[in-house]
Amino acid sequence: MLSYAEIKPGVLIVLDGDPFEVVATTGVIKKQRQKPHNTAKMRSLRSAATIERTFSQADKIIEADIGIKEIQFIYANQDDVVFADPQNPSIRFTLPREVIGDKLLYIREKDVVEARVFEDDIIDILIPIKVDLRVVEAPPNIRGNTSAGGNKVVTLETGATVTTPLFISVGDIIRINTESGKYIGRV
Repeated sequence: MLSYAEIKPGVLIVLDGDPFEVVATTGVIKKQRQKPHNTAKMRSLRSAATIERTFSQADKIIEADIGIKEIQFIYANQDDVVFADPQNPSIRFTLPREVIGDKLLYIREKDVVEARVFEDDIIDILIPIKVDLRVVEAPPNIRGNTSAGGNKVVTLETGATVTTPLFISVGDIIRINTESGKYIGRV
């Protein structure tokens, strides 16, 4: 059990049976003639919906018991994404595409990623902040006004498109920031 003062960004809690991650808080505020309270903005780990809740001294908050498990990406079809146990690839299971979201753009087939598990259900996957991916499609380099630099959009092996400098060509391996989706550098 957590007290209202222990609610801080990054803390995982359970509200109404669903796990939430605290994104931001006001901190403990005590005004005249009011009881102290802490207002938290939280993101649901199941639906990604954001809510705001105010906690007071009387509230007892349950800390979420979130486990981490390794899973291997096999393939994706229209609505479902198929994963397997890395130790035993014959054990396969599907997850709805909504659980993975845009993170699928940075995972290659047979990549092993970490999954957050809550009450035996996978609720989210964790991918590295930086990934290295191969460029499979890029427009040709064009000479011209490049004194201020230049950019072009390339397609990666996962199907993601990224804006890169003009010197990037097909076959190059580039590093991408998965949080912003931006080009970092050539590997």
